[in-house]
Amino acid sequence: MDEFFACFSELEDPRDDNARHDLHELLLIALCAMLCGAEDCSDMALFGRSKEAFFREFLSLRHGIPSHDTFSRVFRLLDPIKFHACFLVFMRRFSETIQGVIAIDGKTLRRSFDRASKKSALHLVSAWAAEQRLVLGQMAVDGKSNEITAVPKLLELLSLKGMIVTVDALNCQRAIAGQIVEQGGDYALALKGNQQALHTDVSLFLDDAENIPDGAHTTTDGDHGRIETRTGVVSTDIAWLQERHRWPGLAAIGKVTRIREIGEKITTETAYYLLSAPLSAERFNHVVRHHWGIENSLHWVLDVTMNEDQARNRKDHSPENLALLRRLALNLAKLEPSKSSMKGKLKQAGWDNAFLAKLLAQFTHLQMR
Repeated sequence: MDEFFACFSELEDPRDDNARHDLHELLLIALCAMLCGAEDCSDMALFGRSKEAFFREFLSLRHGIPSHDTFSRVFRLLDPIKFHACFLVFMRRFSETIQGVIAIDGKTLRRSFDRASKKSALHLVSAWAAEQRLVLGQMAVDGKSNEITAVPKLLELLSLKGMIVTVDALNCQRAIAGQIVEQGGDYALALKGNQQALHTDVSLFLDDAENIPDGAHTTTDGDHGRIETRTGVVSTDIAWLQERHRWPGLAAIGKVTRIREIGEKITTETAYYLLSAPLSAERFNHVVRHHWGIENSLHWVLDVTMNEDQARNRKDHSPENLALLRRLALNLAKLEPSKSSMKGKLKQAGWDNAFLAKLLAQFTHLQMR
């Protein structure tokens, strides 16, 4: 457990100096509980009591297992910025090997609102390594602001060199595009009506049959009674566009047309993108598809498998801290190389102490800097 304690060594205990339960031991129990399907602080206390013999093999537990009130108080008071810094220490070991696409997208914890204090539901922006399926970081959105102010802060915490960053149309902003390029990354920015003049110019150009794109690529997938055909085209003929708009780092524009067939119903959707690298049409198609993996592989798992949308933690920093703990648990399970589903891994961790210990072993040989 030395590596685990070292990872959280800079985290200050928000309680009085005479706190009965060691902070690091409490965090480890909470993390293990999340890995085994716990949803709230009451579950953590119950899990700790059920697994006390297991924990006593490597923890001192001088005053036994903390109560649910103790878990709740700690996560309410814990500094979320410093807690997130500890998360980044753990992920630094893996972020150096990450390649490909980083998808940035937001998610609201719907039950985290507090009517009594007029506190709105917490909205988090996450950075998702699409190919590796790992959460690289998260940033809470200020209740009086929106994602546009949170995304730059999140990007500052990440290494973007050699990566392609994807964002939705809300975050298609000059400042964000410029920041990604300055940090050594490339971007694929979805383009919609919030950049009306630019969107109009790009769509008219790419929809004009007389303008020949650099390349086109089509894929077809079928699953659960649905057939989806995606065609991506890319054009580097943008000198005229840059003369009008001078968008930071722009090197190409792209369009993806999706045709979905469900039974006899056929729908068509077209999306336009700004690119800072002259991607091939095939690579562009893959990059765009990878972005939506954050919905299926992160948000869906958090809500359906880990029941995040029903989490009722509302007080102080509790929603943000427990959301981060949930993402750390998700990363640990993802890093375990077996082909089991996330649901299966969480069940196995709860039933098999050896498998739970295997998940915790991801902290072994952590490169501290």
